[in-house]
Amino acid sequence: MNKYFLSLTIFFLLSVHIPAQEILKSAEEEYYDFFVLNGATQRPAINYRTLSDSVWSFDEDESHPWQNNNLGIWRNLSGNFRLRIYGPDLFLSGNTHAPFGQNDGVLWQGRGFNALLKTGVRLEGYGIEFTILPHFAFSQNAEFGIMPSVYGNEYGYYWGYGVDAPQRFGGESFFDWDPGDSEIRYTWKSLTAGFGTQTVWLGPSSLTPILHSNNAPSYPKFDIGLRRQRVTIPGLKWYIGDIETRIWIGRLCESDYFDDDDSNNYNMFHGFSFAYAPSFLPGLTIFANRVCIVPWEWKNIKYVIPSGNNTIEDQKMSIGYSWFFSEAGFEIYGEMGVDDYVIGGATAYLRHPFHTNVYTGGIKKMLEIKPQRKIYGELKLEYSWMEMTQDFQLQWPYSVYFHHQITQGYTNRGQWLGNGVSPGGNSQLLSFTLYYPKGNSQLFFNRNNPDSNFIYSQAVNASAENYQLGSIYYRRNRANFNVGLNTGYFLNTYVFLSGGVVYNYIINPNYFYDDSVVHNFSFQFNVKINI
Repeated sequence: MNKYFLSLTIFFLLSVHIPAQEILKSAEEEYYDFFVLNGATQRPAINYRTLSDSVWSFDEDESHPWQNNNLGIWRNLSGNFRLRIYGPDLFLSGNTHAPFGQNDGVLWQGRGFNALLKTGVRLEGYGIEFTILPHFAFSQNAEFGIMPSVYGNEYGYYWGYGVDAPQRFGGESFFDWDPGDSEIRYTWKSLTAGFGTQTVWLGPSSLTPILHSNNAPSYPKFDIGLRRQRVTIPGLKWYIGDIETRIWIGRLCESDYFDDDDSNNYNMFHGFSFAYAPSFLPGLTIFANRVCIVPWEWKNIKYVIPSGNNTIEDQKMSIGYSWFFSEAGFEIYGEMGVDDYVIGGATAYLRHPFHTNVYTGGIKKMLEIKPQRKIYGELKLEYSWMEMTQDFQLQWPYSVYFHHQITQGYTNRGQWLGNGVSPGGNSQLLSFTLYYPKGNSQLFFNRNNPDSNFIYSQAVNASAENYQLGSIYYRRNRANFNVGLNTGYFLNTYVFLSGGVVYNYIINPNYFYDDSVVHNFSFQFNVKINI
């Protein structure tokens, strides 16, 4: 017994505070990213983000609000190995009248009680990175009003010709899990390759990225590329900036609430990202992302390279930028996505240059409330537009995440891979976050139309004569207005508690099938132990 306690004591004495490895969208990662605004720290990844790429640190002499709290402890083991323990991290939520929640991986936050548990370890040494961090979820999945499904399953989506996005995941409570942020990786300098299920976040968006987020359950993938790498012209020794690139291949899975055809349960996902931060324009990053989904057959691995063959694949891409000005504590960012080509050759792009375009943009501003007491504020505004472009009124019903050739659409296990808030509509977010030595507090407002394209699709091939369309559909868009307040508090160095409440005001939850209003309240509580 004495030997056991001696070993345990040595284990903790060998704990060292070195650059922290943070989970996507965790309170810690959001905190580090906030201090990028004044130059106190630097983003380790400039476009492609996973847990393994999210390695943060402050300068030793840098003063910041949470410096006396545990933001990640590594423990030295024998040889050159080190270990970090994650969690346990328990998230609980309750929705009174309707589902509410996004960017939560395998968890389906339906009506009623929901829970998500994350816990695991990460081991590093000699270039090897090994992470075991599974996610375990529970959803009460209580009944609420849904619309008639147009797919084989009664819980399927209510329109479209290619999307696996259930309105409700069955009629009973259920447990679910996935490997979460688990993977094995080898890195030599900045060259890295790995296999696992870590979730990818593409681009600078805070809530509504276009191509990839952690909204859906994770999926198995292999990736290879360069982490953030300084580029210097040989011979001249001119530093011209940083680059980052990644290519990956993964396997997506259909949900249990789509169809009964087992032959199409899996799809192959190809992804490519590239980003450049020029040295001559400090704070600027430009990036490009491309994704492609094809049926799961090994011969389709060739589509990892873009192809003009549109018979079996669904390609999407985005370009964008972010630019922060540390002297002003200010950042502006934007991303534009495109899903399809214009029929009619090169001149068609002069007629329809915005065909299938979607957008996300935003600003962040640091406010030095009382820096001498380490109190800072962050003002954030984000705008997202995912609605069909007007030229589709002369073609066919359309939504950026639908695809008739990939019948599951842009989803994995029934949840959206990208924007989980307004995948066929628009969203506006305004938030204010206050950081102080013992935690943080946030007030936010969000208004969104989750799927305006459903309403607009009713007008394709229809007549607006004598206000026929307007009298039926003009007041039938669904809209959500959300106002929320949440706060986090370090109970001690190792325990972080957080919680909040959101009022979710829903207009026309079932679009034109009724004209009702739902008052939903969402309550959240989270306890995280960093040991």
